[in-house]
Amino acid sequence: MNAGSDPVVIVSAARTVIGSFNGALSTVPVQDLGSAVIKEVLKRATVAPEEVSEVILGHVLAAGCGQNPARQASMGAGIPYSVPAWSCQMVCGSGLKAVCLAAQSIRVGDSSIVVAGGMESMSKAPHLAHLRTGVKMGEMPLADSILCDGLTDAFHNYHMGITAENVAKKWQVSREDQDKVAVLSQNRTENAQKAGHFDKEIVPVFVSSRKGLTEVKTDEFPRHGSNLEAMSKLKPYFVTDGTGT
Repeated sequence: MNAGSDPVVIVSAARTVIGSFNGALSTVPVQDLGSAVIKEVLKRATVAPEEVSEVILGHVLAAGCGQNPARQASMGAGIPYSVPAWSCQMVCGSGLKAVCLAAQSIRVGDSSIVVAGGMESMSKAPHLAHLRTGVKMGEMPLADSILCDGLTDAFHNYHMGITAENVAKKWQVSREDQDKVAVLSQNRTENAQKAGHFDKEIVPVFVSSRKGLTEVKTDEFPRHGSNLEAMSKLKPYFVTDGTGT
């Protein structure tokens, strides 16, 4: 393409299933999940690995994943060593920001083909302790990297669930309204899943177990049969008299 003139387009897209916490994909390193999807999007777009200019992946929970997990995912997908790969961190917006950065790179003429997206594994996120100077006496608490790196507001030191409560209070979003949207979302997801609408976008992942390889190709998180009656019985989780469950 000619930088600045031709439109930047997305030519292929895919994803793994959305697994549950400590679910079917819990033993798979996040970079392996990334590799599986990169291989598939290149195949669908009929793009050879050596044609890729750059790989950009949003990734928040990177503790313990090794040096440059995005590059691990890139090379695991067969993209050459000479192709740069890197991660961006914008918390929940990381994957979308990666796509924006890819488009900008193409637009200014730095790249012609960019693989962009996001990868994350809450199940593989470690607990952390700072032991550089040792512990002479007493307990040493472990910090959950999911919370400290991903879900705790760094400026107010509270869980993002509290932020949701603050937003609900500011804009007067009632518990009933939240429940209605939640049930509607779950029901629509259930219907779409049963109709096979997600099948084309999902890349199956094969997971090793005692019984051999297991193919994981169905989202685990949707709660089939969700209804307002059951939803209304859930207790507020973050604030005693709050609305978020």
